[in-house]
Amino acid sequence: MKRRYTVAFATLLAARLFAQTTIPPAVKSAEASVDAEKIRAHVRFLADDLLEGRYPGLRGGELAAKYIATQFALYGLQPAGDNGTYFQQIDFVGTTVNRDKTAMTFVPDAGKSTAALESRASRYLSERLVFGMDYVVSNQQHTPVADVDAPIVFVGYGVTAPEYQWDDYAGVDVKGKVVLIVVNDPPSDDPKFFAGKAMTYYGRWTYKYEEAARRGAVGALIIHRTDLASYPWSVVQNSWGAEKSYLRDDANPALKAAAWIQHSLADQLFAAARLPNADAEIDAAGKRGFKAIELPIRLKAHIESAIRPFQSANVVGILPGLYSDRNPEANPVAADQAVLYTAHYDHLGFVPNMPGDNIYNGAADNATGCGILLELARVWASMPNKPPDSVIFAAVTAEEQGLLGSEYLGQHPPIPTGQITLDLNYDDVQPFGEPLETSVTGAERTSFYPTVQATAERFNLAIVPDAHPEAGHYYRSDHFSMARVGVPAFSIGEGTLFKGHDAAWGLAKEDDYTAHRYHNFSDNYTPDMDFTGDAKLARFGLELGWEAVSRPALVLWQHGDEFEPARQKSREQY
Repeated sequence: MKRRYTVAFATLLAARLFAQTTIPPAVKSAEASVDAEKIRAHVRFLADDLLEGRYPGLRGGELAAKYIATQFALYGLQPAGDNGTYFQQIDFVGTTVNRDKTAMTFVPDAGKSTAALESRASRYLSERLVFGMDYVVSNQQHTPVADVDAPIVFVGYGVTAPEYQWDDYAGVDVKGKVVLIVVNDPPSDDPKFFAGKAMTYYGRWTYKYEEAARRGAVGALIIHRTDLASYPWSVVQNSWGAEKSYLRDDANPALKAAAWIQHSLADQLFAAARLPNADAEIDAAGKRGFKAIELPIRLKAHIESAIRPFQSANVVGILPGLYSDRNPEANPVAADQAVLYTAHYDHLGFVPNMPGDNIYNGAADNATGCGILLELARVWASMPNKPPDSVIFAAVTAEEQGLLGSEYLGQHPPIPTGQITLDLNYDDVQPFGEPLETSVTGAERTSFYPTVQATAERFNLAIVPDAHPEAGHYYRSDHFSMARVGVPAFSIGEGTLFKGHDAAWGLAKEDDYTAHRYHNFSDNYTPDMDFTGDAKLARFGLELGWEAVSRPALVLWQHGDEFEPARQKSREQY
């Protein structure tokens, strides 16, 4: 990265150094204008039945995108999408499994010992399994029909991690086969081994499918266990029971059968193979020395899907900085060091012809994040003076389909990723009142963390670790897509301690939400929601954004971090 050190740049550098310790009065004034009721209004509209669950490529999702773009225009942001618009159109392929014409069956593998077939496992072998109750499946290859008849290989956690000297695929060829996989990471209490209690990307279901496909497998069966997945089977049913979407132009290997199976079904498979139960096999798979096992069982699957090509848009606006190339009055003495704010606007849509409440309104997930994003855009744009560098606002689509919209944004950014200093993401910020804690998991991995700590202290926010590190939240939201292309990124959320309550109250509220409303029809807007905390975290994010664009240098990943090479590559491109 090269900069021309002129008198103008020296002046800018001095201003940035000063800004690191002093928040200008104009910024403090703008911060004071953040309005919890404006956030409420956005959430109330985006979570209304009119938007039908904001599903990508359907009427409700398009209404949400147009609403957000209209707000950006009213605030005076410049369009940063395609052809002078706010919309970054993305080509997708949606696949909806025809449950009546789809069948999955486990059958004995001829020539292998299956003496246990007369045991309690017999009903699960050679009988058609029940979609939703026993399993869910999707065809990642975007074809109307996929057939699988292949042996099953238990590959433990399905992880190949050279940095931890761990390879579940060692000594086994799974090409043309189906792999049986445990969700999450191998268990660890050592923060230097699979990050201890925290889940790494190796534990995410997305990685499991990606690695299986890279290995040549035709199918993958992930064993669901609530404590390891961090959510109940109902979340899997609701998330996988309808259409699954994929980037149309994704050239990576894909599976014919990407499936989850119930823990109880895994018990039956292991029993039929004359192995201990699922829990015993999961325990064995988490120890060094584990070897993949080919079971005496085959998967026979016939998957029929309706294929729907469609487009859905990221909504992107930009506030050009004082020294940005996009500012026609600028003296561009240095490349942009933009800050990016992100939040996903999509949710799970609705279930046609279902009686009663059939809409996944997604009030908390993620109308709240969008409400904060929009309020931040309004407040930034209202400042009388331009920020030193640009501020970008992106409401992304298809997060619920596997972070697809943000993945596309990372691959097609409005400015080069090497010129984006930081991404601050908001996702599922519960309207429980004023938080006294903040979770900024991932910030500690960046050179920006001392600034985060100092800013949190000014806001009377104690920085707390993720209350559920085993859930792998860092790899489950859109900031991860930006991190993968090198941009330092993290989400801003609350902890479990709220004003007027103890931490047990906050944890109980969070657990209740996960058990009863997360990815469920009951995630609705209600008038008793308290958005003062959402407003506080918006103010916190505004100051962090100002600090980021005022720094004399780009934010970097800590040395040795998994995303450092991508950051270095992005910096070399301009």
